[in-house]
Amino acid sequence: MIGAFFQGGKSDLVEKAYEGIRQMLFYNEIVPGQKIAYREVAEKLKMSPTPVVQALKWLEFQGLVKHETNRGYYTESVSLKEVEEIYDTRCMIELSLIPQVMDNLDDAGLKRLELALQASKSAEEGQYLNKRLLADVEFHLTLASLAQCKTQLQILKRLFDLLYLKYRGTILFIYFEESDVRDHRPMVEAVKSRDREGLQECLQRHITIVKRNVLLGLERYLEEREENSRLV
Repeated sequence: MIGAFFQGGKSDLVEKAYEGIRQMLFYNEIVPGQKIAYREVAEKLKMSPTPVVQALKWLEFQGLVKHETNRGYYTESVSLKEVEEIYDTRCMIELSLIPQVMDNLDDAGLKRLELALQASKSAEEGQYLNKRLLADVEFHLTLASLAQCKTQLQILKRLFDLLYLKYRGTILFIYFEESDVRDHRPMVEAVKSRDREGLQECLQRHITIVKRNVLLGLERYLEEREENSRLV
C-alpha cells in the first residue's frame, strides 16, 4: 500500500521524495489540515526542495494534498462524506470481484491468501496500529487480486491510499479498536469452499462494521477538535 499508485514519469529523486512524503503521511508526521513546509520536508529527506515540490505535485494529482495559490501545499481536512463514499465504493468493488475470484482460484492463489491471513493475524497480536492496518490492506488486496482484474485492483489501491494517507489510520481508528472486526478467517474458509454467498456475506459485514466504527470515531474526533478550538 505504501508503494506508489502512479509510477510513471518520475526521476529517482522525485520518486524518493514521493515515497518519503507518503511515509510521513501514513505515520501521521503530517496531520490533516496542516500546511506542508516543503523546505523542512526536503531537509528531513536530505535533498533539495525541487524534487519535494515535484513530488507534492504528483500527490496533488492523486488528491492526497491540495495546492493553494501563493500559499503552498496543504493536507486536506477530514470529510465524513468522503470517508463514507470511499468505504461504499470499496465495498462495491470488492463484492463485484467475488465471481472472478472463485472462477480464477487455484492452489497458488489460495496459498497467497493463507499467507496474507497469517500475516494479518500476527500483526493483530502486536501493539502497532500501522502494522495492523498494512496487514489488513494486504489481505484485502490479495483477496481482490485473485480475480485477476487489474483495473479494479488499482482502484482499490487508490481507495486505500485515500483512507490511510489522506485521513491516517491513527485518526480513523482513534476511538475504536479495529481488531475486533478484523477476523478474516471466515472469508478464507468461504473462498476455500467456493462459497460465493458466504464470502459476500462475510466481506460485506466486515466492511460495514469498520465503516460504521470509523464514521462514529471521526464524528467524535471532529466534535472534540471543535470544542478544543473554542476553549483556546
